[in-house]
Amino acid sequence: MTSPSPTVPRTEERWSALQWGTLFVLCGALFLDALDVSMVGVALPSIGDDLDLSTNSLQWVVSGYILGYGGLLLLGGRAADLLGRRRVFLIALGVFAVASLLGGLVDSGSLLIATRFIKGLSAAFTAPAGLSIITTTFAEGPIRNRALTIYSSCGATGFSMGLVLSGFLTEAGWRWTMLLPAPVALIALIAGLKLIPRTPRESTEGRGYDLPGTFTGTASMLLLVFTVVSASSAGWASARTLGSFGAVAALLVAFVAIEHRSSHPLIRLAVLRSSHQVRANLGGATFFGSYIGFQFLVTQYLQNVLGYSAMQTALAFLPAGSLVAILSTRMGPIVDKFGTPRVIAAGFASLVAGYALFLRIDLHPGYAAVILPSMLLLGAAFALAFPSLNIQATNGVRNEEQGMVSGLLNTSFQVGGAIFLAVVTAVVTAHTDGHGGGKQAVLDSYRPALWVVTGIGVAGLLLTLSGLRTRRPSYGILVASSAEDEARRAAQSDGGTPVAAVAPAAASPASPSVTPSGAGGTDRTTE
Repeated sequence: MTSPSPTVPRTEERWSALQWGTLFVLCGALFLDALDVSMVGVALPSIGDDLDLSTNSLQWVVSGYILGYGGLLLLGGRAADLLGRRRVFLIALGVFAVASLLGGLVDSGSLLIATRFIKGLSAAFTAPAGLSIITTTFAEGPIRNRALTIYSSCGATGFSMGLVLSGFLTEAGWRWTMLLPAPVALIALIAGLKLIPRTPRESTEGRGYDLPGTFTGTASMLLLVFTVVSASSAGWASARTLGSFGAVAALLVAFVAIEHRSSHPLIRLAVLRSSHQVRANLGGATFFGSYIGFQFLVTQYLQNVLGYSAMQTALAFLPAGSLVAILSTRMGPIVDKFGTPRVIAAGFASLVAGYALFLRIDLHPGYAAVILPSMLLLGAAFALAFPSLNIQATNGVRNEEQGMVSGLLNTSFQVGGAIFLAVVTAVVTAHTDGHGGGKQAVLDSYRPALWVVTGIGVAGLLLTLSGLRTRRPSYGILVASSAEDEARRAAQSDGGTPVAAVAPAAASPASPSVTPSGAGGTDRTTE
């Protein structure tokens, strides 16, 4: 790893109290988002019994959140860039608190799903705004890698610990799993008002609002998620489902055409020319999507087949959450040393191994011999992959586009979660023989879905392995290519300053150094 530039004092590597305070609030908000996603999992059987919801209806308690989250993330990321990251983050956090309160008070399944959608919508703005605040506050390189590691690990820890906390709360009543986020979000909002610094609004000159792109992009994501999660009940080959997929395709084609021609695109399509960006987004979709499906199956298996209580189910997931919390503080140096592609690949390998071991389940599994090893491997997978995916997606991108790439990455997570959860649910439904057959029949309906989950994980592993080829000694990828970058390229062709020497500065003005390929946590292969 290279040393910081001599023109930048070494003391910049020490964070100020304001930086720590900002990171504390942002980590708390991400922890809360992840907690809310997973906390409902253990409570689903109790919610179904109390509100008389079927399995397909229960899926919407989870998918309603994902629908709002995944459908509006692109808009949320762009809004953070244009309206101000602090403002967008705090307003959305306030909406999240109100929706959490309402979610714990409703008395019907449809109202509960509606409040979950609103919470997902607000998270679609807090997530990219929070991530872009970090990437514009901490200089690219080891300093930012450390911040992103802590940030991402808080999200992974919140997701894992939400399952545990849900067990305790569900014993007292499932409504507590909905109510708890309200005061926590309020505290985070108050802290954010005091700790997140006001920064000058970045100029929006030349970066106006892409209203046609916003409409087609948001509509396509919303319709895609809705179509996939409703296909299991409507039928994958039904006219309604096929027509919806056709409409999604038409909207996506229109979106790409608009973005290609727009002077102020919602997503600058040149970002997707970088294979490390593509791998980060597809990796995020397969990683999170497979785990969402796995968690749904395991929660149902533990309670409906093994007869676990909500508390016992929570404790069964505890080792995974504990391992994420323990490893979270050690990921920064590991990413700096080995680079994001290798760490992501290690995370996927651990994920697939955990899924494969869980395939051994039966009606009377030994927890220590069958379930525990899978939980430990999944905890290690989260600790390794989540921070690395965030680092890989945001490095090499200019400050004014951090919200865009953050929204794109989080969209990949949530859309992947929605799609693969729907696929897993459809597989279970297809292998369910009526309503009888006993516990063995229920287990037999879960097993093919577990194979599907494992297959998704394997696909993600193969994708990440494609990025492990020998890297050439090249400098920054021009992810944030612009007119300025084109001018630099022209200067290079005329014998001026080489583009490799100036591209990292353009990508991250606050960066203290230029990191060559293979150093630090960034895959900087020019592709």
